[in-house]
Amino acid sequence: MDLETGGESPWGDVPSRSQSQDNPSNPAEGGASNAPGDTVNQESSTAGATLSPSIKSSTGRGPRTPRKVEAHATQLEAIDDSLGPLGPLGESTEPAEPIEPDEPPTPPHKGTPTGHNLPDRSRSQLSASRGTLDSADIEVDGEPSGRPRIPPPVRPAVSPPQTQRQTQPSVPIEQAAKPTFEITVGDPHKVGDLTSSHIVYQVRTKTTSKAYRQPEFSVSRRYRDFLWLYNQLHNNNPGVVVPPPPEKQVVGRFDSNFVESRRAALERMLNKAAAHPILQHDGDLKLFLESEAFSVDVKHKEKKEPGLGESKSVLSSIGISGGSTGKFIEQDDWFHDRKIYLDALENQLKALAKTIDIAAKQRKELAEAAGDLSSSLHSLATVEFSPSLSGSLEGLSDLQLRVREVYERQSQQDVLTLGITADEYIRLVSSVKQAFIQRQKAFHSWHVAENELQKRKNIQDKTLRQGKTQQDRLNQLSADVGDAERRVHQARLLFEDMGRLMRNELERFEREKVEDFKSGVETFLESAVEAQKELIELWETYLMQLDEVDGPTFYKPPQIVSATSTVEASEGLQTHETEVQAAASATVEQEE
Repeated sequence: MDLETGGESPWGDVPSRSQSQDNPSNPAEGGASNAPGDTVNQESSTAGATLSPSIKSSTGRGPRTPRKVEAHATQLEAIDDSLGPLGPLGESTEPAEPIEPDEPPTPPHKGTPTGHNLPDRSRSQLSASRGTLDSADIEVDGEPSGRPRIPPPVRPAVSPPQTQRQTQPSVPIEQAAKPTFEITVGDPHKVGDLTSSHIVYQVRTKTTSKAYRQPEFSVSRRYRDFLWLYNQLHNNNPGVVVPPPPEKQVVGRFDSNFVESRRAALERMLNKAAAHPILQHDGDLKLFLESEAFSVDVKHKEKKEPGLGESKSVLSSIGISGGSTGKFIEQDDWFHDRKIYLDALENQLKALAKTIDIAAKQRKELAEAAGDLSSSLHSLATVEFSPSLSGSLEGLSDLQLRVREVYERQSQQDVLTLGITADEYIRLVSSVKQAFIQRQKAFHSWHVAENELQKRKNIQDKTLRQGKTQQDRLNQLSADVGDAERRVHQARLLFEDMGRLMRNELERFEREKVEDFKSGVETFLESAVEAQKELIELWETYLMQLDEVDGPTFYKPPQIVSATSTVEASEGLQTHETEVQAAASATVEQEE
């Protein structure tokens, strides 16, 4: 049959050969169809399907055309499968193709319009160069509805990119898991001899940051190490409000109350620095918290980086120095208002700190007065003959000693709650002013760079007007102008970045100020209430002890003698007097 002959060759000359075999009565037309090229063969095959009814009714002609069309359709399925993994990145050219996997492919009818065969032929010619073996197998099989059904199960694989796209994280992992720090400063103890004595603190850190070697560690630091950390953070992060350490004190630095207040202030400093989104990533903070040989590491860092700070070298490279910058007139109203506000806030905080110190001193004086009263009552109880009164006075003396302890503890709590908060924000205001000074330096550096750029441009223009043909000189001037423009650009960007950073820092300063003062006032009030409750309990206990004493008063007077006993006593006295007088008169008579 024609199936065997048609299956031997997958090429386009099959229609011309089959036409000559199916129509033996007209050999001239068959020879005419073999004479031209492949394009003429295609036209003759399509014309034969529409003009000669004898060709349509031939047994070899009918199945051959569906095989060709089905072979091309199957080849189109393979091309779509190769492009399928592109998913949404590909672009669908025919809207009817995505529906084909849901239904099995059906062989086309004999009356298929010829217009659909032309693009299939062009696509089959492109696909024949990529996979001639597949097309040949399909023609030999002769079952277009069997093998071509294999690719459809692969088509639903277009959906996995959507599921993968949904499972992707919306935020970075570093941002989702922010590191937390819990730092405590404790165990202050004095070390060294008389000339080099100082206080050493134990700094314990618990963190979830992966930048540290261990989640928990402890190091020993002294006060000057905290000062080094503050200077480093201030130099490395211009424009950032760095939490400052407490001020240095020469007299009374080993006093227990002063050591405790300094320890609390240092602990608050480290926790604020570690909670800051910028300062917590600083390398010097990491060195301070986990270095076991801190002095050696600092000296090694000084030798390796003489400038001690990356940002410091950047500032010096664009002309910012630590000298005087001259008078500065603030052009931004927002910063101008903040400066006025900070000046007023600093004065108010200083007045508050002074008042708290006065109240603490008065509480100490009151505690001393209670101690003196206790001593006086104890002395009076020792000389009192009445046991009840002596015991009551001794109890009151002990009560005054307890009252003295309460006043001393309340005085210390006032300093450690509200007083330390006021002192901390006085130092923070100074740190904010240092950030303002750095911004002023950046502004002056920007204008100095602009003046330098203008000078170099003037020199370049003057050299060009002179008409000299010194190309090397002109190239050098052009390079100098470019370098000056780069410095101006860097200085302007630094000034603008510092302005934006300081706005955020001041907003953060305001939020933390409200929270810290709210917490400080609450702790202050709670300690005051607890102290008053303790005093009330002491006085109530003393009154209960007084109720146990017999009698309404502390002093028991002698018992009152009744009237009859008094009369009897007087009569006995009179009898005794008469007896004495009679004895006296008898004695006188005897003498006479």
